[in-house]
Amino acid sequence: MTVHLNPHKPVPALPPEGIIGVIAPAGPGALDTDKAVQWMRARGYGLKVFPGVYEKDGYLAGSDEVRLNDLHAAFSDDEVDAIICLRGGYGTPRLLDRIDFDLLRRHAKPFVGYSDITALHLAISRYAGFVTFHGPLLNADLLGDKEPPTVTSFFAMLRGQLKAGSVLTHPVAYPLTTIEPGIAHGRLLGGNLAMIAATMGTPYEIDADGVILLIEDVNEPLYRIDRLLTQMRLAGHLHKLRGVLAGDIAGVDQQALNRLLKQTFEPLRIPVLAGWRSGHCDPNLTLPLGALVRLDAGEQALVLEQDVVLRA
Repeated sequence: MTVHLNPHKPVPALPPEGIIGVIAPAGPGALDTDKAVQWMRARGYGLKVFPGVYEKDGYLAGSDEVRLNDLHAAFSDDEVDAIICLRGGYGTPRLLDRIDFDLLRRHAKPFVGYSDITALHLAISRYAGFVTFHGPLLNADLLGDKEPPTVTSFFAMLRGQLKAGSVLTHPVAYPLTTIEPGIAHGRLLGGNLAMIAATMGTPYEIDADGVILLIEDVNEPLYRIDRLLTQMRLAGHLHKLRGVLAGDIAGVDQQALNRLLKQTFEPLRIPVLAGWRSGHCDPNLTLPLGALVRLDAGEQALVLEQDVVLRA
């Protein structure tokens, strides 16, 4: 069967002295606005905070209407050059069937987040077709004093310092593990494993054809990771993959996780690389979702095969 890789369109690069918009499409969080503005200003950027960031509706950051309006407003605002999410938590799946994907496509720009934000990444991938970024949240990561690669990876990716052919660097202090060697070319897609599973059977589920699957998670014991991967296998998604990049699975014994990954993916004869510092971890490296990449699990290398942002 021929698999069409369908690379996603690059988005405009974050320009010097640009404006970064912050929205809260999932859970609530207390933003120290002065600290956030000063943090961005020190790096040459302005910050625009959308109204829902300051709201709280139980376990949600404002009502569905507020959070959806902020998402649409941030994309349609021509002064905003990139969008970062305040935090994860829960809430983004409630918005999916009400998103104006035509609006997002017309105003495509860097969109960054992880964890519960995965639902938005998957939906944008399927219905808008532009590159988004699995990367830091404003509160927990950028303002959370995480290790320097968190920030340098974020800006290097959004500014366009990494182009087609660039090898994505990984901190040597955090060794990677080759679960299955080999080389794969495909679209990098995925994110939070629980959220990937939660969208299966919906119009927003992952399109796994030709994909190098990124997975990460937190607060899920090993047997639940097993259950989520098994769910993906039984749903017919795993056999469509070209390769797997396992990010941080926080709180799980790495040796036991590696054994589970080998049991799951060895029969598929695809390359699998584990331990990439992306997700609920420190540092938290930015990755381009929907972009063509080359995964060399034996050499423990990840290479961009397209430009993910376009500089003016």
